Amino acid sequence: MNASYEPLNITSWRRAVVLLLKQKAEQVEHNGKYLLPDFPLPTVIRLRHYVRVPYKDIPLTRRNILHRDGHTCQYCHYVGDELTLDHVIPRSRGGGETWENLVAACVRCNVKKGSRTPREANMILRHPPRKPYSSLYFEVTKHLKSGMNQEWQKYIIGL
Repeated sequence: MNASYEPLNITSWRRAVVLLLKQKAEQVEHNGKYLLPDFPLPTVIRLRHYVRVPYKDIPLTRRNILHRDGHTCQYCHYVGDELTLDHVIPRSRGGGETWENLVAACVRCNVKKGSRTPREANMILRHPPRKPYSSLYFEVTKHLKSGMNQEWQKYIIGL
């Protein structure tokens, strides 16, 4: 975290330990594991000095679209591994590869919709697709949903 307790980055435990030893950061949380008998393994650290961070764009990948949509078909709410990506506005009608035009869909719904818009196919989208706001928030939610690093939860607004 930044000096202002704002989440900054996910780093390795080695990098966190180096920042602690150089006194560039302080430990805020640990998970009960120890590196040495009197040195707990940090899971949350806070920098001692404020760092300004530039905006970072989230890559548009299949994995990221599925994560954004909760690995759930946006038409029938099927949850599973056999999902495809559907273009809300079909490519044949000028729909592009954007966060706002791609959704997770099961094979059955994707075939049923075909080269039509959801309205023409009489299929309702569960959530309108949008670009995620923060790359850090996006990455942290992946870790939290996997059950790892639950101690991060109290430092992330909106979870």
